[in-house]
Amino acid sequence: VQLVESGGGLVQAGGSLKLSCTASGLSFADYTMGWFRQAPGKEREGVSCITGSAGSTFYKDSVKGRFTISRDNANNVVYLQMNSLKPDDTAMYYCAAAEPGRDDPYDACSGDAYGLHFGGQGTLVTISS
Repeated sequence: VQLVESGGGLVQAGGSLKLSCTASGLSFADYTMGWFRQAPGKEREGVSCITGSAGSTFYKDSVKGRFTISRDNANNVVYLQMNSLKPDDTAMYYCAAAEPGRDDPYDACSGDAYGLHFGGQGTLVTISS
């Protein structure tokens, strides 16, 4: 499984960014996909996850109403549209693919890392106040 993230950058508070993750080496539509983030000095946390059919999603409470996860199964891409960005959103963002069996987006985003494949490089999001 290979996951390549892009789309990060430096924006002012209140601005928007759209992250993309292109996946290969897996049957993409069979995998729940997600976005995680890790801020300096903090643990990695699940931000949002989406089932293979895009029929169910999970959002961390602090991003509800501001972030939208979506996916394009024809092109093996998962997106994270981030609006009304806040300085607290500053972090390295990583894409993840959950092995079949970790299909529930809440479980994929909130449970342990067993069965999750993470992107190696991440994409840095920096929000200035």
